[in-house]
Amino acid sequence: MHLQGAPPSLIPAGPNHPTARVKKRSMIRATMDRPGSASMTRDIARKNRHTRKGSIPRPFPDKDHERSKGEHPMSLPVVHHPDYHPETPVDERRFPMDKYAHLSRRLQDPSFHGRLDWKTPSPASREQLLRAHDETYVDAILSLSLDARSVRRIGLPLTDSIVRRALASCGGTILTTRLALERGLSVNLAGGSHHAARSQGAGFCLFNDVAVAALDLLASGSAQRILVLDCDVHQGDGTALIFAGDPRVFTVSLHCRTNWPLEKPPSDLDIELEPGSTDEIYLEALGAALQKSLPRARPDLVIFNAGVDPHIEDRLGRLSLSDQGLRDRERLVLETCARNSLPLAAVLGGGYGPDPDVIARRHMIVFETFSGFASARASSDV
Repeated sequence: MHLQGAPPSLIPAGPNHPTARVKKRSMIRATMDRPGSASMTRDIARKNRHTRKGSIPRPFPDKDHERSKGEHPMSLPVVHHPDYHPETPVDERRFPMDKYAHLSRRLQDPSFHGRLDWKTPSPASREQLLRAHDETYVDAILSLSLDARSVRRIGLPLTDSIVRRALASCGGTILTTRLALERGLSVNLAGGSHHAARSQGAGFCLFNDVAVAALDLLASGSAQRILVLDCDVHQGDGTALIFAGDPRVFTVSLHCRTNWPLEKPPSDLDIELEPGSTDEIYLEALGAALQKSLPRARPDLVIFNAGVDPHIEDRLGRLSLSDQGLRDRERLVLETCARNSLPLAAVLGGGYGPDPDVIARRHMIVFETFSGFASARASSDV
């Protein structure tokens, strides 16, 4: 593997990470697009043991956290809203909207063994949207008056229920990030609309929920620095554009080099994978990205886009991750954040194919992994 400025050993050690270094190093290309600041040789754990001046506490999760009524110490906070499943029919061949309903049903089925703490968000307000998006664009969406060309670029019909879904998704990610700061770990059953830029939506994304949530936290003072870790197979172009030049948010995108979008504006760290990259190659690249970005970002919170479209059977993916590869990815992100006492908020991201229930089963992996960790962590604190 070749990553600019990286030391020889990149993958966090541990028996649960089957991420031995591989020979096909040429399949990974990484680009650093903004000037570096912190040295890669700094010890991440040492840096994060000491709270920076003015920074917020970092629970993950805190056994002394004062739980609200009905909150179980071993439960994983998950955020869901009925509007995640819009009434407007969409072309399921292009975007499997039904996967959200299948996922919700699977998580509520008695056969799911994780303990979940269900939360319902308030839809994002116009004021919250305007922190990330242009006023003219926001008002055109809210009034259903966006021009036809822009609607085609988004790829979804512009209807009241589709807009309500976008507002609920943004509100869901706002709540998810706040829950992560309070309890260390949380997941939104939607979100990851990373192609929406300030004045234009694209790729099934009306509003950029991660950007809306991050800027809401920064505006309120709940966080001062945020790391966005985007593991969707498509580059997070909208997120990169929104946060270009903003030192408070460090953007990382791990994606397929040849996949959409064709024009990829620079993130703070872009890791480009060749088509067909397998579990081992992907996990090595992710470990390198975490090792390189954490000292530079020095975040109070990590927002993780857990898209499952890197899967080998994804219709739009072009990479070759297995189910186990996705599971190892979630564990690597989770354990790295836990080891560095970093709150972690996850959003669903992409996943495409003819059967929405198959896609939902892949999305289940992040809930299985995170809820298992929450349960084990709480048990160890008893």
